Amino acid sequence: MAEMGELIAAVERFADRLRAAPQSRLQRGAAAEGLALARELSRRAQRLEEPGSEPRIMPDAGVFTVADQLVVAGNDLAEILRTAPSGVPEGELDEAVREVREAQGRSGL
Repeated sequence: MAEMGELIAAVERFADRLRAAPQSRLQRGAAAEGLALARELSRRAQRLEEPGSEPRIMPDAGVFTVADQLVVAGNDLAEILRTAPSGVPEGELDEAVREVREAQGRSGL
């Protein structure tokens, strides 16, 4: 079972690699992978925080902002999971950590 620190560390690692990547690499798909992950983490956080509400979609603010968007979404989800009352689906944290690692792998970073 994953710990909250694992999610934050995995998100930070991927974000650091996005920040260090050259523009050409970001434009060839790394930024799109990061944005897709940020949107998914944001959707998960919103679903837990506001059940039954339609999640808002994180905007595409450009390849140079994706790392920051990812960090915000990851930290939001971690905080919501940390403070969530019982009833949060078991494995939610493990699944989020797995998704971050898989997205980073797909990004090639």
